[in-house]
Amino acid sequence: MPETVTTGSASAPDHSRLGSKQHSDGGWGLVPVQVRSARFASFDVADFESVTGQEAEWKHTPIARVQPLIDGTLDPDIQPFTGVTASGDAALVEWVSRDDSRIGRAGKPEERASANAWSAFESALVVTVTGEHSSEVTVTRSALGATLRAAHTVIHATHHSVGTVVLQNSGDALLSENVEIILDEGAQLTVVTVQQWEPTAVHLASHFSEIGRDARLKHVVVSLGGSVVRINPSTHLSSEGGDVELYGVYFADTGQHLEQQVFVNHDAPNTRSRVSYKGALQGAGAHTVWIGDVLIRPTAAGTDSYEQNRNLLLTDGARADSIPNLEIETGDIAGAGHASASGRFDDEQLFYLQARGIREDEARRLVVRGFLSEIVQKIGLPELEERLQDAIEAELTVNEA
Repeated sequence: MPETVTTGSASAPDHSRLGSKQHSDGGWGLVPVQVRSARFASFDVADFESVTGQEAEWKHTPIARVQPLIDGTLDPDIQPFTGVTASGDAALVEWVSRDDSRIGRAGKPEERASANAWSAFESALVVTVTGEHSSEVTVTRSALGATLRAAHTVIHATHHSVGTVVLQNSGDALLSENVEIILDEGAQLTVVTVQQWEPTAVHLASHFSEIGRDARLKHVVVSLGGSVVRINPSTHLSSEGGDVELYGVYFADTGQHLEQQVFVNHDAPNTRSRVSYKGALQGAGAHTVWIGDVLIRPTAAGTDSYEQNRNLLLTDGARADSIPNLEIETGDIAGAGHASASGRFDDEQLFYLQARGIREDEARRLVVRGFLSEIVQKIGLPELEERLQDAIEAELTVNEA
């Protein structure tokens, strides 16, 4: 399993007076970045050089299929395509201008597509969860069409609030977006993002979360549809007692590219993180990418962290790239580890089911559903869980046809 070793490095010379811009792949184009924490970040797309596909953050992505969202002019008018429903009276939903003080609190773009969306948007959707009794907000987006679009969403859970926010995506789209998630002290928040796009859709998203003292975030990524879907969650545990659980489930079909690059930044004492992503792949050219980076800084004594990725390859011609990385800068931790595995059906499981009279095709479906259901059941919303289970069943049925 790949593991990144932290090494010291001299500071780069100041080339800004010469008109040079920082290269996203390290230094000033001199020494490639070897650690996740050292990546360049900027809100301005002009500060990033053109993407070639050789950069650490892009080398697994089909650049030709996403290039328009990286370099193109993005339409900032996402509001007409966005619907919002809320239950409970402790959530406020509003559209704000880009100079709102809440924007930019959770993170900063580390790659050109994210910066392009940040530079383009004009209005941001802000969801504020305020009550100690759970509220639920669902944001739906569909019918975006073939126009290149940018979006920006801020989800703010205030002091000791409890809530769930679901981002539901469907239809056709060419969308690049940033999602900021802010948890104040003691807040408990679940964020679920569901990608059920049409087969031609392309969706790039960066999710930034800032976790307050004794706050807890559960973040779930579900990717089932789209041509290219790349959801990159980044979490900063900046205050003592912060807790984050990052889950993901995905099913890649023929020619589909589903990618997720996860970063957990432990920056305060006694913080906890759990990362678990599971995926199934079937069909020629089905490709998934999972990169999990965990950084435990010298300030993060008592950290408890674990990340894992599991992939089930159902046919020949499918490919799963799985790369866990762990950087530890202090010896005073409660625990840290990672795991990665990609493989085919467990023959013993199939034999067990078939020995009890279950047909082979049905046995395979049961194994896949059981494999993915572990993550779906983490959502905690029975109606949504049932709908996603049905969607997974539909994927399996279509692939059997």
